[in-house]
This record gives sequence, C-alpha cells and structure tokens, in this order.
Amino acid sequence: MDRILIEALEVDTVIGAYAWERLIEQRLSLDLALATDIRPAAATDDLTLTLDYAAISERIQRFAAEHRFELVETFAERLVAALRDEFGIAGVALTLRKPGAVPAAKSVGLKMTRGSFSAPEKSGT
Repeated sequence: MDRILIEALEVDTVIGAYAWERLIEQRLSLDLALATDIRPAAATDDLTLTLDYAAISERIQRFAAEHRFELVETFAERLVAALRDEFGIAGVALTLRKPGAVPAAKSVGLKMTRGSFSAPEKSGT
C-alpha cells in the first residue's frame, strides 16, 4: 500500500479544556500519511483515481473551522473518521501537534493510526 503525504499542515481552531482556551483560536500542526494504491492514477495520469491532497487539505481546514473540542484526542479521532468516510481512505496515520500548550515544550500532541496500510488480498492467490 502506498502513502500520500501531507506534512506540517497548519489549522486554526478553538481547542482546549481551560475556559480561556475556549475564547481563542489556537494553531495545530498536522502530518498525515494516507494509505492508497497509486498505481491506477499513475498508469493513467488521472487525478480522480488517487487521493487529492489539495481537496483533503481544504476539508481539514473546514473541519477545524467548524468544530470546537476540548481534547486534541477528540479532534484527531473525529477528523480521521471524517476523512476516511468522505474520501474512502484505507488508512490514516496522523501526527497532531499543539505548539505552545506547555511552555517548556516546543509542542505536545499525539500520533495515531486508523485503518489498514496493508495491500488488499488478491483473490485467487
């Protein structure tokens, strides 16, 4: 299984458990690896046969603007579920960073993987 990459995508959203965090937007940085088979698109040079990283990036921006969560865990879980559902993505590996959340750290965040990064089984083999 191949991976389409989107790295260091920055989004602004209202996120945080503290009352003051609910009053401001904060920046999150996302790295994504999206599992797909690129061979059909590569064979035909057809964008519709692959994952459109521009469309996916725009969807992530809209998701961040439309939702408000207390936890980065909730943001990540719901974002990945939406992307897999809307774009038919087999697997997503996400690294999400929240810079400035802990003064002594460059950023805090999480890494998660949902779905499959294995090639589908071929019938008859």
